[in-house]
Amino acid sequence: MTPDFNAPVRVAMWSGPRNISTAMMRAWENRPDSVVVDEPLYAHYLDVTGKDHPMAAEVISAGETDWETAVEWLTRTEPDGAEVFYQKHMAHHLLPEMGRDWIDRLTNCLLIRDPREMITSYIVKNDIPEMEDLGIPQLVEVYERVLERTGAPPPIVDSRDVLENPRRVLGLLCESIGVEFVDAMLAWPAGRRDSDGVWAPHWYDQVEQSTGFRGYRPKSDQVPEHLAGLLAECQACYDRLYADRLV
Repeated sequence: MTPDFNAPVRVAMWSGPRNISTAMMRAWENRPDSVVVDEPLYAHYLDVTGKDHPMAAEVISAGETDWETAVEWLTRTEPDGAEVFYQKHMAHHLLPEMGRDWIDRLTNCLLIRDPREMITSYIVKNDIPEMEDLGIPQLVEVYERVLERTGAPPPIVDSRDVLENPRRVLGLLCESIGVEFVDAMLAWPAGRRDSDGVWAPHWYDQVEQSTGFRGYRPKSDQVPEHLAGLLAECQACYDRLYADRLV
């Protein structure tokens, strides 16, 4: 549900890691009426948590480490000529000490993924995650906040649905937030963007080669037995969000 503010529409797309969030950012950036920002809370997250992420020092140096300054920019800036200000957010960047009222000034959307696929992808390159590392509690928090404030859930899209039918799902997403769908969202030029985060050289190889959403490819990997409890917790939250996704 779109807040009653003047343009630009500030689309906050909240996602967990190991999803199609960067491809989704490409789709929105390819619109002629849009500008994007790539994980604007990442520097604060790393500065506070001290997480040993690739290129952490570069991310902190290049980004805004004060969350209040960052959200002031996200909620107040007026991108020249843009009708849509698309914000790619990682849900786990919402740390407990951060205020939440500013979220109400955005058009919040959720991008979700099957937790089995997310966890098995995550543990290939990362330590064993907690729920918070996967952004699951934070996604539920945003969901509940929007639902309580507006009486309706935020627009939710599942990555598999997007990959299987990007035109339909992106069309539904655009309709739900009050902007026109354009075909430019379905294909984009390969390569890096000036808007990509400084971490792009480490993470964005596949996205830089892409020219559109690849079809859905099922993963056969199974979550290790010692993570069965984590999977069950994630699955319960995912099922709740999945039931309200755009279809």
